[in-house]
Amino acid sequence: MLIITIKQGKEKSLLERQPWIYASAVEWVDGKPAERMKSGGTAIVRSSSGKFLARAAHAPKSQIRARVWTFDEEQPVDHALIKRRVKVAVHKRIDAAKGKRIGAAKRLPLVIGDEDELSGLLVDWYGDQKGYLICEFQSAGVDAWKVAIVQSLMAETGCPNVYERADELIRKGEGLPVNYGVLAGEEPPDMLLTENGVRYELDLKTGEKRFFK
Repeated sequence: MLIITIKQGKEKSLLERQPWIYASAVEWVDGKPAERMKSGGTAIVRSSSGKFLARAAHAPKSQIRARVWTFDEEQPVDHALIKRRVKVAVHKRIDAAKGKRIGAAKRLPLVIGDEDELSGLLVDWYGDQKGYLICEFQSAGVDAWKVAIVQSLMAETGCPNVYERADELIRKGEGLPVNYGVLAGEEPPDMLLTENGVRYELDLKTGEKRFFK
């Protein structure tokens, strides 16, 4: 079992339900050497007195040493939790769009990291069921649950095309390899979009915008 002990006096942010645990707040980490060095492993977070504070994803090479999954001691971190949170996030955003079809050249943010209790996960949906889901796994926790997340996204949207985009600086800072590419279905094409009346071409794979003069 991986256990993160928080320095005395540093547990205030966790008691206030803030999800990030910085390296400077960690007193020590208990567990087998391989577990302590594994990115994304689930850890129990305790106060200096041994009181349960949270379950969190451990990122041993990041300044954000852990990101909280749950503050509930009775709630396990498993496939069911991940799938449930993806489902809630997706349907919240779809409902906010009032059930309208997204359209071939429009973007709908589906998952927004901490706001959806999926810290470090960003997902945009371009198009409809025949469109593309563009994902960024910016933390060790969601990266470790990538397969379950992708399966859930496809199940909830009916979209078969999933592409991983990577921010090199963010992933290296998290101690993760810089991975990008097709996770399911087809590679996305460039799309023609409009922003404030100005047309531009968006590279869905990199997020680069090329504006037309």
